[in-house]
Amino acid sequence: MMDIKLVLFRMVLSILLSGLIGIDRESTRKPAGLRTHILVSLGSTLIMLLSIYMNTYYGENINYYSDRIAAQVISGIGFLGAGTILRKDTGAVTGLTTAASLWVVAAIGLTVGAGFYLGAIATTFLVMITLMTFHRLRTRIHRRVNPYISLSILSIDKPGQIGKIGRILGEYESNITNIDIEHGDDGLIRINIEADVKSFDIKYEIFNSLASIDGILEISEGR
Repeated sequence: MMDIKLVLFRMVLSILLSGLIGIDRESTRKPAGLRTHILVSLGSTLIMLLSIYMNTYYGENINYYSDRIAAQVISGIGFLGAGTILRKDTGAVTGLTTAASLWVVAAIGLTVGAGFYLGAIATTFLVMITLMTFHRLRTRIHRRVNPYISLSILSIDKPGQIGKIGRILGEYESNITNIDIEHGDDGLIRINIEADVKSFDIKYEIFNSLASIDGILEISEGR
């Protein structure tokens, strides 16, 4: 039988490590955030612990291959990851990084469940470095290669505003790469948009067109 303290320790460690990755995904408003990553890792840890328990419980009395249970996690998690991948009308595919992070979190959960703490902790920190550092590097490279604008729009909070903004950007053949919406208590919303454009020369034309939308109070360049 496994020691209850050891079981609880591995479960708590699984939550902590997956939580670090989940917080990063949550902060960027990805489909799978903190809770999803924790649940995936915790479930994977439990399955690994179950495999170890069944090997210990049955021993050599039965020809039982409990390691096959844990092996199915790696392939099975693909179905959950597929749910985070979206294909936009423009043909762009998003959510691949989040799907990959779910797959890695499942592996971390299995690793913790097996007691290989060093591997689990090292992988967690390497994943964090990859998600945070390389994301900034990718953004810088992207901005240098492609014309890019960042907008901060203050608008009255009413239905249809996002659609109107998207329609105007579409008229200028601009592709929205990121959007963040902050709701205020005063009936206003702040919409932060990052978008690729054909040329920097049309930036102020886009600003003027967006300013003509009823309900938009302020437009400024984002960071």
